[in-house]
Amino acid sequence: MGKKKSKQQRRIANGEQQIKQEEILKTLGDFTDKDNWDKFFTLRGSEDNFEWYAEWPQLRSLLTDNLSFPEKPPKEVTILVPGCGNSKLSEQLYDAGFQSITNIDFSKVVIMDMLRRNVRERPEMKWRVMDMTELQFGGESFNAVVDKGGLDALMEPKLGSRLGILYLSEVKRVMETGGKFICLTLAESHVLELLLREFRFGWKMSIHAISQGPPYGTTPELQTFVVVAEKDSPTSVSDLSLFLGEYSIERHGNQARKLYEMLEKERHARTKYSNNSDISYTMEDLRLGAKGNISILEPGRRIKLILGEPGVSNFFYNCTLLDAKPDSGQFVYPYGVFIVPQLRAHDWLYTSEEGQWLIVVSAKAARLCMVFLDSSNSVYPMQSIQSDLSPLVKQLAPNYGDNDNDLQIPFMAAGDGIKKRGIVHQVESDLTGLIIVDDVIYEAINKDDPYKGHKYRRLIFERSENLVQSEALLSSKFDSRSSRTSALSSEAEVIHNHLASPYHNGIISGILLISSYLSIATSFGGLVKTAVLGLGAGLLPMFMKKNLPTLQIEVIELDPVVLDVARDFFGFEEDERLKVHVTDGIKFVKEIADSKVEGDEKSLRKIDILIVDVDSSDTSSGLTCPEADFVEEYFLLAAKESLSEQGLFIINLVSRSSTMKDAVYTRLKKVFSNIFCLKIEEDVNEVLFALKTDFAIEEQQLSEARTAVARYSEEAKEWGEKVVDLSKSIELLS
Repeated sequence: MGKKKSKQQRRIANGEQQIKQEEILKTLGDFTDKDNWDKFFTLRGSEDNFEWYAEWPQLRSLLTDNLSFPEKPPKEVTILVPGCGNSKLSEQLYDAGFQSITNIDFSKVVIMDMLRRNVRERPEMKWRVMDMTELQFGGESFNAVVDKGGLDALMEPKLGSRLGILYLSEVKRVMETGGKFICLTLAESHVLELLLREFRFGWKMSIHAISQGPPYGTTPELQTFVVVAEKDSPTSVSDLSLFLGEYSIERHGNQARKLYEMLEKERHARTKYSNNSDISYTMEDLRLGAKGNISILEPGRRIKLILGEPGVSNFFYNCTLLDAKPDSGQFVYPYGVFIVPQLRAHDWLYTSEEGQWLIVVSAKAARLCMVFLDSSNSVYPMQSIQSDLSPLVKQLAPNYGDNDNDLQIPFMAAGDGIKKRGIVHQVESDLTGLIIVDDVIYEAINKDDPYKGHKYRRLIFERSENLVQSEALLSSKFDSRSSRTSALSSEAEVIHNHLASPYHNGIISGILLISSYLSIATSFGGLVKTAVLGLGAGLLPMFMKKNLPTLQIEVIELDPVVLDVARDFFGFEEDERLKVHVTDGIKFVKEIADSKVEGDEKSLRKIDILIVDVDSSDTSSGLTCPEADFVEEYFLLAAKESLSEQGLFIINLVSRSSTMKDAVYTRLKKVFSNIFCLKIEEDVNEVLFALKTDFAIEEQQLSEARTAVARYSEEAKEWGEKVVDLSKSIELLS
């Protein structure tokens, strides 16, 4: 046995080895070029193996521990070693008992050399010429992939991350569930960032700092790491496990600082995802499997995401992707896009989960991408928006096999059915915001419609533009020979004997519930004290004054600008039977409820009919009408106390949320014993009626009341039939 080398001889040998390695490394240039690697391995020869980053003694324990699988002996663990080169790592794993190893490299030179070197001693080991970014193996073919510097070689900064992404996508494809990707890397920022992102969803991840042996190459200050990613359930998000030992900023400087900053940022992101926070995913997140396989329809799946990419699109878009629920009915489209304008982007129908599922059903699409426009893009023509969106939304189309290229994606948006429109007046109010008065003619739905071609005047608040506050029939038509859509001619007038809004007719029909009281009041020459909270255009109180002569009407309106608009553009007029108070409606009701006047004077202060017809300034709660305070228990109690003994409380409820409606019903039932409901067909309005009396109302009494209202409205040919028909739909609220 020869003499052992002295420390000085070993240092000289190591120095000569390093110089030789650095000289040969100069032949590589581009680490992703196959010809360069062929030249490199030809110069080195098959016996002059080259180990990147670390030797076997430093790696043995970590590798063998991570390659041990329960109920599977080492020789049956299938391992892929991509970019194997002429490293001894595969041979060392084989000798440690892991004999089912497949080695690949795109250099034919090194594969032939390694095959010759191992064919006799390690006959079970396989060697194949193959590009690691295009693996020629079926899905889930391996228990483990062991990479020693392969990813780092692909991630040359000047080439970007494209090759690295392709490679890791292939790694994930060929890995069995429960399998492990074991990657030896220098963990430079651009490489670690890619690893953390690619293995964020559906993988358990640990990072190990390994002891550094003799320095290799020209970067001895860089620490070597082993990143282990274990394939888990597709959408799981696990915390990072760190085994960094003595690796610190104090000892390793800037590399350590960047690494710790990146790990802290990643831990924060994983916590956010794992807590199921209400976050918007990116297309990259979806590609990585954050919400499962996006190419396959998953009924009931709902994803918030951001679409847009610099250089691809002009804008970024907030979106919600929905795969129709199983009970959504028949589909017309496999995939559709629904664009929500900025002014409607905060409506409950579009922002709430319940409302969005209603849109999916109405769109008849198996998958729907709802796109919410904002101030950055809403000013552009819809055609431009659609062109910008098309390549983005196409990435979200479900897989339909050979027909994918022929898939036509329909773009949809809410339509208003308006044929012509002209702005009559606009005014800004400190309380209500922008108030718009317009004249419109609707598309004819029924050729026999008696009001076909008639002009309507509408009152709209910009804060809830999709909700028409008031709508009046005008006495003149559009001239079919003219395209004029400006203000009305001087002879046009609002017809106050016609209620265009179905819910207004519903309110009138509901008064049948106290029709007997109306008869008593008429017989004794008295007037029924009626309070209407919310003026709008003044159409309902004007109609009641004209057609229900027993009513003494007080309207409570908070905004004086609304009163001016009603007077100037809708023909609203006050007289001895119709007065307006510009004040707070809740305050008005509470003052009457708290009144302590004794005797007959007290009954005069009470309200016989109290109507709440106000819109909500904040529709995000799912409540469009009324304002939320008007359905809180404290107000409902005050409303009941403000009523006379035979009083009636009427409220216009507009909400698409069944949850919100149920909450309103529950509060009403706590205060009132007799509650009735009228659901307007094909409308989101419900009119609720509550009697102050606690005596139970029987169906027979309701039937008699309907008969009474029919008699009451016999002479009203213009509106009586509508009211009678609606009264038949009023039912006890169960």
